[in-house]
Amino acid sequence: MAMITLALSKGRIFDDTLPLLRAAGIEVLDDPEKSRKLILATNRPDLRVVLVRATDVPTYVQHGGADLGVVGKDTLLESGSQGLYQPLDLHISKCRISVAVRQGFDYAAAVRQGARLKVATKYVAIARDFFAAKGVHVDLIKLYGSMELAPLTGLADAIVDLVSTGNTLKANQLIEVEQIMDISARLVVNQTALKLKQARIRQIIDAMAQALAPSTAPTA
Repeated sequence: MAMITLALSKGRIFDDTLPLLRAAGIEVLDDPEKSRKLILATNRPDLRVVLVRATDVPTYVQHGGADLGVVGKDTLLESGSQGLYQPLDLHISKCRISVAVRQGFDYAAAVRQGARLKVATKYVAIARDFFAAKGVHVDLIKLYGSMELAPLTGLADAIVDLVSTGNTLKANQLIEVEQIMDISARLVVNQTALKLKQARIRQIIDAMAQALAPSTAPTA
């Protein structure tokens, strides 16, 4: 029987996905925090988990390195989701993408005056679309980490970044000025795998859907 491969990223998405997998009868047998393995066995001999970077999950699923994956909507929008079937919003790893500036920066005036805003972000496509829709001219600076430093050092006027609690912004004297969109993790499926391994993949999708909506489960 052909193996089913599920791509996950370490950290919050992995931790948040485990209860859904458990509800689907799938137990991951290795702890990625204690093991250096990148391929983890499960209690099902026909299913394994591969650990990849969050930004690589869509690529693995798209090109058949994995049959299914769990990935944030932000990654899907930024890196493209062509050829991916997205059956479920898993409602886990929730956060938002927002615009933030240093305290005291008059963002509303800067946007109104039509000045060119300098915006630092790793979400270049999302930021470009957002500001274009508002008719605001922006110079986008791609960064991969420590976004909060950009306004504090004068590298940028604003940042576009993921916000969960907002505590990191506050600690760095930044304020959230606009929310772009809510983000959660999605289940994505390789379309060829869905055809070739349909029954088993459908069973996983249905079981995870059931776990998300226990109130809709049939009663005995």
